[in-house]
Amino acid sequence: MAAVTGSGERVPPARTDVNAVLLKGGAYRSLGEQQLSPAELRFERGRRTAGLFVAPLAALLMWFAPLPLDPDQQAIAAVLTGVIVLWFCESVPIPVGGLIGVAALVLVGAAPAADVLAPFGSTTVFTFIGAFILAQSMLKHGVARRVAYFVLALPGVGSSTVRIIVAFGLVTCGLSFFVSNTATVAMLVPTALGILAVIATLMQDRGLVKPDFDPTRLRLSAALLLMLAYGAGVGGLLSPVATPPNLIGRGLIEEMTGERISFAQWVLAAAPLAASMFVVLAVVVLLVNKPEVRRIEGVAEYIAERRAEQGPMTRAEWNTVVAFGVTVSLWLLPSVVGGIAGSESAIYEAVDSRLNEGVVAVLGASLLFVLPTNWARREATISWSDAARIDWGTILLFGAGLVFGAMLNQSGLAETIGQGLFATMGVSSVFAITAVSVLVALLISETTSNTATAAVVVPIVVPLAAAAGVDPVLPALAATFAASFSYMLPIATPQNAIVYGTGCVPILSMVRTGLVLNLLGFLLLVTILPLSAGMVGIGS
Repeated sequence: MAAVTGSGERVPPARTDVNAVLLKGGAYRSLGEQQLSPAELRFERGRRTAGLFVAPLAALLMWFAPLPLDPDQQAIAAVLTGVIVLWFCESVPIPVGGLIGVAALVLVGAAPAADVLAPFGSTTVFTFIGAFILAQSMLKHGVARRVAYFVLALPGVGSSTVRIIVAFGLVTCGLSFFVSNTATVAMLVPTALGILAVIATLMQDRGLVKPDFDPTRLRLSAALLLMLAYGAGVGGLLSPVATPPNLIGRGLIEEMTGERISFAQWVLAAAPLAASMFVVLAVVVLLVNKPEVRRIEGVAEYIAERRAEQGPMTRAEWNTVVAFGVTVSLWLLPSVVGGIAGSESAIYEAVDSRLNEGVVAVLGASLLFVLPTNWARREATISWSDAARIDWGTILLFGAGLVFGAMLNQSGLAETIGQGLFATMGVSSVFAITAVSVLVALLISETTSNTATAAVVVPIVVPLAAAAGVDPVLPALAATFAASFSYMLPIATPQNAIVYGTGCVPILSMVRTGLVLNLLGFLLLVTILPLSAGMVGIGS
């Protein structure tokens, strides 16, 4: 809305600097930092205020509820209940809500402080730090924007927002077969933000939005970034070595049942599920987060002009590409060595143990502080002040998520929940046990890392299925896949946390989209997987 001066003149609203808003990140913004309608403002005030009272009340109710839990388990459940309410209501910044929960775990005596805080040293946390610093360099020096212009210039892609979103989802799925989900999303998020900046600027120039609009509140932004996060999870289903849950689930199945699932069997069993899930993913993401525009005229001309303005790549851009390339190459090297020498060979074990994903990410980021842009002035590609601007809040948030996952696992609460559900439902057929296995994995994976979920659920499923006279391989495999169907909360998977950290995905959008995907994913798992697994000889 235009402002009015003292003389009665109408002053047009200030034009939003789209690039500055989109590329600065920041998962949590106060109400004063957002552009909200009066109705939205009332709703947000009520939601955030309610959480301050509901969170402690919910925690107390869980604490004193007559449940068949050990005291430590009940304390952890109470703290987690209160934190989840804080996350949903956003009464405090979401990373702060996680830290409150971490402190509360120690204060209620659930575990010693050293044990509670240990997950903050996880390799995943260092993967985040290194990947975020690399992304910061890509954004600062324009590499992300250059790649965005290239993608938008592809024939038939740039003029349709739907095709852009689907194309990025396919790229993510393909990369996730070879590179970890976390690394894939970390690599593509800067490019996605660059594309969003281009599209939002075009919308601004064409008068499709107000000059002072907030680009982080576009449904288009949420759709593209959620497609990246969820697409990585779908692509990661295809390979038994693509994600930690796959590795853990496959290893536990072989160890506990004696049945080996070959690489080819896994791929053939997962392919129909992944293909079906991708179609569902594209439809749900686009329907729940319907882009404001489907087509934008003049994209080709606009992109051509911008590419001409960019000129040749600068030294800083080349340095960023080199650091990025080294990081990706080292991430891929263990898989290449394993494919050539075998995953049981000594050389593979040596390479894989040394090229830890987090160590590689930090090493690649460190190159940016070494590769010079001006040797005479000893200026490197990025400075520490650049690196300090990464989204530390998201790193703290996911660290808190790892803490809760570890506490659920170590205390036995996750196992108690799983066994209780199985006992309550009294399942006995292979279909019923598979369905409950998937349900348990879906529930636990939303508040526990998907890796911990696979490690907890599969050992529960196998003996219970065997006791019911059912071949345990199919239910255990279904639970392994379900551990990767974590769509509702930022802490559920690293890729969720990364896209949430851009500030372009409201938590309510993630919850709504994730809830629908969880329901449909459940149906696909219990209908398609038994058929595809049976066709390749998995289970009986």
